[in-house]
Amino acid sequence: MSAFDHYDEPASGLERSRFTELEPLAVIDIGSNSVRLVVYEGAVRSPTPLFNEKVLCGLGRSVASTGKLGSESVERALGALSRFHAINRVLGVKNVRAIATAAVREATDGRDFVSRATRIAGTDIQVLTGEREAELAAMGIRMGFREADGIAGDLGGGSLELIDISDNRSRDAATLPLGGLRLIDTAQQRLERAQQISDEQIGRLAWLDNGSGRSFYAVGGTWRALARLHMDHTAYPLRVMQGYKISTREAIDFCEQVRKARRITDIAGAGDVPRPRREVLPYGALVLERLLRRMKPKEVVFSVFGIREGLLFSLLSEAERRKDPLLAFAESHARLHSRSLEHAVELCAWTDRLFVSPGPKETDEERRLRHAACLLSDIGWRAHPDYRGEQSLNVIAHAGLGGIDHEGRIFLALTVYFRHIGPGGGDADGRDELSQRLKAVVSKRTLRRARILGAAIRAAHMLSIGRPGIIVDAPLSFEGKTLTLTIPRQHQALDGERLRRRFEVLAHLLECEPEVRIGK
Repeated sequence: MSAFDHYDEPASGLERSRFTELEPLAVIDIGSNSVRLVVYEGAVRSPTPLFNEKVLCGLGRSVASTGKLGSESVERALGALSRFHAINRVLGVKNVRAIATAAVREATDGRDFVSRATRIAGTDIQVLTGEREAELAAMGIRMGFREADGIAGDLGGGSLELIDISDNRSRDAATLPLGGLRLIDTAQQRLERAQQISDEQIGRLAWLDNGSGRSFYAVGGTWRALARLHMDHTAYPLRVMQGYKISTREAIDFCEQVRKARRITDIAGAGDVPRPRREVLPYGALVLERLLRRMKPKEVVFSVFGIREGLLFSLLSEAERRKDPLLAFAESHARLHSRSLEHAVELCAWTDRLFVSPGPKETDEERRLRHAACLLSDIGWRAHPDYRGEQSLNVIAHAGLGGIDHEGRIFLALTVYFRHIGPGGGDADGRDELSQRLKAVVSKRTLRRARILGAAIRAAHMLSIGRPGIIVDAPLSFEGKTLTLTIPRQHQALDGERLRRRFEVLAHLLECEPEVRIGK
């Protein structure tokens, strides 16, 4: 099945802006540590936030010891909700979903808070059970990853939700009282006691043994902050949390380093973490470390997709859920920012001819990434020609992509970079530091494929001038060690020196001789 079988609109409809088709949807998430508003462009497979604001209120700071929400925290949360209500009104958001989690669920004055918050927020507030929190966390992972297989853990301020995900299904959900603020409260700010509590609670779940050798998906602001510190620690070239992956051994070692630091600010980058979040970092590191030692997964994968995105996923139709999140994003981005989505789709089919024998072999996943790169290949066309490569590289490398790991993300970014600057561009002059750093962290196979595809798209645009309906009649083919481009007679005037130079570069990357023919 083609990666583009989900296109069911006529070619003229491909150029239509989807902003006119979608209704904004807001999610208010009243957590134990933070209260957040995210306004999404609509309920779609690859949602883009139109607005995102978080206030660290600390509602769950003293629930374990006092049974109540702190009055100062409550007033801070209600103030945030008042502003969120005004923001929704300004943005014209009619569809607002509000949820509250562990602190509100467990506090004796939680019901009173919900009553006040409902009036101020202007919408009903659903207090989630621990099981429902875990289910939404699993749906969030399904929103952000394709074919997720492992155990997801969502660490909030009041609780930790764990759930097993495989084959697009979830099972064995549990909620544990190990949220960062709650653990500080119950352990009376003693890490040794927090470790005992963590081991006791984690030890209750025999099914965590099923996580051995699989992925652990880490969700929640505290664990994302840990991932950012690890990026600083390793001088990682990207600053993207979604899909950031480290081995279990490395994760355990780093968590130990954070937990044992005399002061959290001794850890590189910790000074940039907001103070309320910084306070819970050692406890978040401790919980992650104890979980990993128990489960023995092969890796930790960090996710920015959590219960808010899970709530959005729960509202999607089955047809929308089945869409590929990466290709859904690439399609919408191309429609909004490229000259022609139809031409980008043609590039997918046109480059298919390069990856059949005797051309390079590609897996199904590599084919999917190639198609995504083709869709994104012209999003930088409005930039100054001297900077299209660098600007496209930055946009794609840091885009809000789902359904892709960092190796794939870098492949997309480098492909479009090479499409503008040439497959050898930037190697000698070193003018673009990011491209050099990205090249250094991907495999040779990925880098070679990015150069080949970038060169192919570069040649195609020289023939088509970025317009649809031309390359579909100008096929590529292999004839022994010769790569042939056949230009139809009605377009022979588009043949020229620059096209042939670019086609020659492509052929040589494929270790072939180039031949341009004029067909019938």
